[in-house]
Amino acid sequence: MEELSWVTVPTPLPTGPMRFAVTPVGVAAASYAGESVAGLHAGAPECTEARVVDLVENRIRGYFEGRRRELELPIDWRLTTGPHRTVLGRLWSDVGWGKTITYGELAALSGVFEEVSEPGAAARTVGQMMGANPLALLVPCHRVVAAAGIGGFGGGPRGMETKRWLLTLEGVLPPTLDWDGPTG
Repeated sequence: MEELSWVTVPTPLPTGPMRFAVTPVGVAAASYAGESVAGLHAGAPECTEARVVDLVENRIRGYFEGRRRELELPIDWRLTTGPHRTVLGRLWSDVGWGKTITYGELAALSGVFEEVSEPGAAARTVGQMMGANPLALLVPCHRVVAAAGIGGFGGGPRGMETKRWLLTLEGVLPPTLDWDGPTG
């Protein structure tokens, strides 16, 4: 990927800082805790373009401080194609702050699984797609939940803590006594 660089932003998440792969088009990928993103060279340099770094840092900081409900960062969709791109696009455009959607509902909303007749197959596929979302947080896979619970999230126990933290920040889940998010 030409002209790829990374912006690392501290976060209050249980997974720590996030990394955002930026290109001249926009953010091409985001990862929690330095996780690798398929199709990207992890050794790309940190971004030195002050305008880009400031934009990403300020939008992400505003979100985690509870001052911003939409990140409004330009997205470079090049790491998504076909049905995966369609599903992520619907999630990005239709499921805003404080809302959730089930895996099955997102499958139906996307329209890409109309030929699938096996019960649960489309929902399971959407779950796999969420696990392969290269644009974590920007395309809010944390808002996709199971029909009977919170569902899964990559990264094992820390990943589930992160999903709970994000859903608490957005008001979907009530804060626990030990939650360390913004209070206002």
